[in-house]
Amino acid sequence: MANTEKIRIVGVGEDGLAGVSRAARKIVEEADLLLGDAYTLGLVPEAGGRRLEVGLDLDQAVGEVAAATEERIVVLAVGDPLFYGVARYLCDKLGKERFEVLPHVSTMQLAFARVKESWEEAFLTNLASHGIDSVLEQIRGAQKVGLFTTDSYPPSGVAKVLLEAGLDYFTAYVCENLGSPNERVTHGELRDLVDHDFGPLNVMILVRKPSVPDRPSEAIGRRLFGNPDEAFLQSKPKRGLLTPTEIRSMALAEMDLGPGSIVWDIGAGSGSVAIEAAQIAREGTVFAIEVDPEDHELTVANAKRFDVANLVAVLGRAPEAWADLPDPDAIFLGGTGRESARLAEAALGRLRVGGRLVATMGSIDNVSEMHRILQRVTPDVNVWMLNLARGNYQLERIRFESLNPTFLMSMVMPG
Repeated sequence: MANTEKIRIVGVGEDGLAGVSRAARKIVEEADLLLGDAYTLGLVPEAGGRRLEVGLDLDQAVGEVAAATEERIVVLAVGDPLFYGVARYLCDKLGKERFEVLPHVSTMQLAFARVKESWEEAFLTNLASHGIDSVLEQIRGAQKVGLFTTDSYPPSGVAKVLLEAGLDYFTAYVCENLGSPNERVTHGELRDLVDHDFGPLNVMILVRKPSVPDRPSEAIGRRLFGNPDEAFLQSKPKRGLLTPTEIRSMALAEMDLGPGSIVWDIGAGSGSVAIEAAQIAREGTVFAIEVDPEDHELTVANAKRFDVANLVAVLGRAPEAWADLPDPDAIFLGGTGRESARLAEAALGRLRVGGRLVATMGSIDNVSEMHRILQRVTPDVNVWMLNLARGNYQLERIRFESLNPTFLMSMVMPG
């Protein structure tokens, strides 16, 4: 006869039953059968009942649980069994209705607590299922990273790979044996970890340093337009300086550039739109106008990275900065500030007949003002609201990360 008793999946820490709730302790102590790997079973030596050791093969665990006939069955796991643990796998295979889960604090959660960093927006992954090379680009753009390391990818090896990839702008923490008497947290630069040995039970946390631009991978392919955001040097702590790939592609399509077009990119930021416009208009000239000296330098560096010789980086405040520039065939105006509409109004006086103005903005108030100004020139103003979400992997599951809604507007200068 099938066992109808609920199977309990109980999470424990390095301190065993001493660190769990009274209810969880009672369940473990009264179990007729305890299942778990050798290490986890060793954390509760005082618990009675029959013990059945299962290795890292989760299919074996499924088989043993399905075949067990004891009345009170407990599966032991370290930390939170639902956070990249056995509980999710067992529930998927045998049905959620058969189980009750009593979680403990996960080692990842504990590690972030130890270094006093929130983990709400951190990129988390387990190097046992995703090799370090396969997640480099996600690490490259992350503000915080949490890694379950492995024997194949220990902290020293991870640090070496990151440094070789130019990702030296993270402060690193290695949290070992969390919750046990010999717990240790090591804090330092990535280069300090390369020759350092750590215990096998560790979590590695990376926190991006402020005001350090990305250093993109040289291996990223060069597209005519629509290059990944990670292909550009960009100042991460500032917001809205890089027009996202998808928005950039649509904006460039609306600009309708020819080989010899003259282009103004007003408020160029890191220069992504200007650079791709320069790649399309190879025989023309693109003027990237930017008031911030640091962002101006990023534009110059990005132009060098993409080997575009027809981009002129103009450091100055608009509209004064474009006073001596040739009249444009196309204008791109990015940004989120109230100043955008005023600049558009001034720039329209220089746009050639048949030329196009394309603007992006993030505020409904700015949309209303920009639309009012463009309609003074032509009634044919195109307006889009773009909602995008990018899929990325968080541990073994894909989730979608939404970009902020963006409004895009375009018009053609009538004759």
